Amino acid sequence: MVLNITLVVLLSYCMGSLIGAYYITKWMTGQDIRRLGSGNAGARNAGRELGKKGFLYTVFIDVAKVMIALSLTSLLFPENKIMLLVSAFFLLVGHIWPVHLGGRGGKGVVVYLASTLFLVPMAIVVLGIIAGIGYLLIRNFTVSGLIAMLSIPVTAWIMGEYCIGNGLFILLIIVFIPHLRTKAEASV
Repeated sequence: MVLNITLVVLLSYCMGSLIGAYYITKWMTGQDIRRLGSGNAGARNAGRELGKKGFLYTVFIDVAKVMIALSLTSLLFPENKIMLLVSAFFLLVGHIWPVHLGGRGGKGVVVYLASTLFLVPMAIVVLGIIAGIGYLLIRNFTVSGLIAMLSIPVTAWIMGEYCIGNGLFILLIIVFIPHLRTKAEASV
């Protein structure tokens, strides 16, 4: 049991540390995405710097790593929601703070959304509707998206998935940390 938990933690962190935008940018240009555009190692910056292909490749890698890690965790711990949340947590931590990149990874949005898709697919549908309405009202993709992400744990709670909802709420707070840090750095 302890060996399996250790395996999930290490596998999830290591897979989370595979930063799609970093590797795609290195492959396509030989440059470090963290030195380009906004300096973020995420899909949005990759899209700005590399175009649609860079964005799509980045999203594909980041979603695939989440789906693979959570699927493996599900095989090791069938029906164990806590272990799925542990895996999602370490995927997110690895993505945001990868050791091999000096703790400077992405902001975790795609990892969070992919984890949600695996754990509570209906929450992604609700998120899409709220994000769409939010964008129509305020015309800001980032703000409407971040606000809509608040619907994810709420949707899980409404569906009776209290454990998953609580875990996704904690993960959402972790996703907000890099966004708040970026806003604070921009105001200095």
